[in-house]
Amino acid sequence: MINWNFLASLVIFFSLTDGYLNLGDTEILNEVYYQPEQVHLSYGARPDQMVVTWVTMSPVPESVVEYGIYKIDSSVSGTSSIFVDGGNLRRNMTVHRVVLEKLTPGKSYKYHCGSPKYGWSDIFYFTAMPEGTKWSPRFAIFGDLGNENAQSLPRLQDETMLGFYDSILHVGDFAYDMATDNARVGDAFFNQMQPIAAYVPYMTCPGNHEWQYNFSNYVSKFSMPNGDGTKFGGDNNLFYSINIGPIHLISFSTEFYYFFDFGFKQIVNQYKWLEEDLKSANLPENRALRPWIITMGHRPMYCTNANKDDCTNFDDRVRTGLPYVQTYGLEDLFYKYAVDVELWAHEHSYERLWPIYNYTVYNGSYEKPYTNPKAPIHIVTGSAGCKENHNPFGPQKDFCAFRANDYGYTRMQAFNNTHLYFEQVSDDKNGKIIDNFWIIKDKHDSYF
Repeated sequence: MINWNFLASLVIFFSLTDGYLNLGDTEILNEVYYQPEQVHLSYGARPDQMVVTWVTMSPVPESVVEYGIYKIDSSVSGTSSIFVDGGNLRRNMTVHRVVLEKLTPGKSYKYHCGSPKYGWSDIFYFTAMPEGTKWSPRFAIFGDLGNENAQSLPRLQDETMLGFYDSILHVGDFAYDMATDNARVGDAFFNQMQPIAAYVPYMTCPGNHEWQYNFSNYVSKFSMPNGDGTKFGGDNNLFYSINIGPIHLISFSTEFYYFFDFGFKQIVNQYKWLEEDLKSANLPENRALRPWIITMGHRPMYCTNANKDDCTNFDDRVRTGLPYVQTYGLEDLFYKYAVDVELWAHEHSYERLWPIYNYTVYNGSYEKPYTNPKAPIHIVTGSAGCKENHNPFGPQKDFCAFRANDYGYTRMQAFNNTHLYFEQVSDDKNGKIIDNFWIIKDKHDSYF
C-alpha cells in the first residue's frame, strides 16, 4: 500500500532543500537539465569570427549553433568540456563553445545554440564586426557588477536591445561571487547577463572576486581570444588583445600581483606578452591603422577613495611592480608605449584623472577636451552595482579631474583616428550624463 503522507513529505523535503538529499555526509544531486543557458558572445581573434558560449547542467555530447542572415540556414559544431566547481558539492556542468567563421562584415545574424537531440536555446541575433578600421565602435564599460544590488543592469539590458553598443567591456568582478553557493550565484549571474551578452560581444578581464579555486570559474566560463584564433577560453581568458575598429584593446590580469597561486612565472609571462603586444601595436603601419591603444585591468594604479587599497598608495603593485623588488610594474611600460587610455574598476565609484605619469600631471592645463595629452588618461568605473555598495572618497587630489559615487557605467565611442568620446551615465539620476569628455589626438607617438 502506498504511503501518500510519506510521499508528500518527500516532495516538500526536496522543495525545501533545493533538490539535494542529505544522507550523512553524502549529497545526491538531483539535477538533470539539457537545455542551453548562460548564452554569451565574444569576439574572436579575427574580425570574421564570433564565439558562442553556453552551459548545460547535464552532459550533452553535441555543441551546435544554427545561424543565418535572412533565415537560419547554416550549422556549425564546436567543442565542450566538463567544468567541476571547487565547492563541497563538486557541481559539474558542460561548457560549450562554437566559433562562427567567415561572417560577412557588418551583417546581422540570427542564431540559436544547443543540440538537435537535446534541445535549443531561444533565437538571438548579433552583428558581425564591420570591415576595416573606418567605423566607430561603441562600448558600455563597467566593473563590479553583482547579482545583488545590480542597479545598472536593467538600464544596460534596455540599451543593448535598443542598439546602443557594439560590445560590452566588463572590467573584472562578476556576480559576487561566481563560485558562491557551489557556483549557483555564477549561474544566476550569467543568466541575468544573457539579455546583454547573447546579443553583443561580452569582453572581460578577471578581478579579485574571481579568486576562488584559482580563478577556475572565470577561466572555464569565458571565451576570450588568443593570438591566432585557434583556441578560446582557458588561460587565454586571463590576458589577450583584440582589434576593434581604430582601437587596439588590451586586457590583462592585475590579480597576478596579489594571488600568488599563479606563481611568479605567470607575472613574468604576462609582462613579456604585454611588452611584445605593445611593440607590435606601435609598429608604424599598425599604429597608423589603429592609433588608439586602450588597456583594461581590474585594480587601478591611482584613486582617491577613503580606504587602504593599493591605489591610494604611492607604491601600488600594478603601478610600480612587486613588493620590495619593484619589478614588472606596468606604469612605465604603458607610458613607454604611449597607451592612450587605461580602464580600471575595483573601486565602487567613478573617477576620471588628468593625464598622469609617476604622480605628475602633464599638459598642465586641467581642461577639457584632452588635446594631445602627454600621458595616459585613467578612468575608474566600478560603480555598476553590487552587494558591497559604494566606496567613499577621501580628499580630492590634484590629479583627479572628476569623481562621483553614483551607481552607473561608462560609454565610449571611437569616432575616428583622432577623436575618442566618453560619458558617464548615472543610474541614480535616471540615466543622466554626469560627466563627458573628448580625447583629441592628431598624433599617437611616444610621450617622451
